[in-house]
Amino acid sequence: MTTVRHGAVVDPDTAMSVDDSPDSSADSDRAWYDAGLRFECSQCGNCCSGPPGAVWFTPEEGRLIAARLGVSEADFLERYTRRVGVRRTFNERESDIGFDCVFLDRLSVPGRASCSIYDLRPTQCRTWPFWPENLASPQAWTQAKAMMPCHGMDHGRLHSFVEIRVQVDRDRKATPFSPESERG
Repeated sequence: MTTVRHGAVVDPDTAMSVDDSPDSSADSDRAWYDAGLRFECSQCGNCCSGPPGAVWFTPEEGRLIAARLGVSEADFLERYTRRVGVRRTFNERESDIGFDCVFLDRLSVPGRASCSIYDLRPTQCRTWPFWPENLASPQAWTQAKAMMPCHGMDHGRLHSFVEIRVQVDRDRKATPFSPESERG
């Protein structure tokens, strides 16, 4: 079974894009984005909405979010997440725009979409758009920008090659929540 990680087809058992390849250009010494890439969040909410998808989070991220919400970890998992395959992902709410992440707030700031847990958002969210599948080629970057659509890609601050690689490594190392971590 596969699911969409907000635009990328993902195997829920591994939480990796089915398009990920160990030989992708994101892993080479020199990459097409060697001179860096521009990105600045425009707070449009498109990366937090769209077709049904998955927002993977680690057990530690789940504990921190539960504490922020003032609920037990069990209540957090029950109220704010759902199981997809052997993993857990945030619940979604259907909106006029698509399926919004349960933590997406479209009401507090007119014309903007903000994350109600922004400072605790999962690694998957922190590393957007610098995911391996988006960095596989210039065409993959352009496709992600158009499919989302992401108005912040190719705009704003220039992120260096090293900064991007750090984000890619963080994304790859984040261990999604699994049933084993629920057992404590």
